[in-house]
Amino acid sequence: MRCIIGLGNPGEHYSATRHNVGRMVVERFGKTQQITFRQGPHALHGSGAINAHRIQLVLPQTWMNQTGVVIDELLRCDEISVRDLIVVYDDLDLHFGTLRIKTRGGAGGHNGIRSILAASQSDQFCRLKIGIGHPGPGFDVAEYVLSPFSSSEVDSLDGVLSRAVDALEVMVLNGPEAAMNQFNVQQMPES
Repeated sequence: MRCIIGLGNPGEHYSATRHNVGRMVVERFGKTQQITFRQGPHALHGSGAINAHRIQLVLPQTWMNQTGVVIDELLRCDEISVRDLIVVYDDLDLHFGTLRIKTRGGAGGHNGIRSILAASQSDQFCRLKIGIGHPGPGFDVAEYVLSPFSSSEVDSLDGVLSRAVDALEVMVLNGPEAAMNQFNVQQMPES
């Protein structure tokens, strides 16, 4: 079973912020797969299947830097191992809309990933990173990630979310390597 976790902060105030783009992707993925979420102790959970591949979707209801609580519960209570996890989250170091799939690595300054690494004691989980761009020198990064997308980004966001959903489907059906080959390429700017 693949367990797909969409990182973000809980509450309506944060729902449209850059830091919640991972959550947005998993919510959309759930809709495309007709998966309903139910409330658990620290997260919303939904389960279903793509072809014969069982999946569980998880939307943590903890703060981003406490995501490890949810991961700890998943790894203790279900038939899920660290290698079954696909974590979807925002990345400051990627240009807006760029997708990057990895099968291991460090936190890269992301507090949600840092919390997952501490809870799981492993870096052996898949990641789907969605680029949100960097505000540049002199800007407060925390303020930037917790702010809404700009109007020009909003115009492109639907396409970014759809592409990320497609990447998740390939990861589930064909594995992370196939998804890397298809989605870890720089998109050419539209003319």
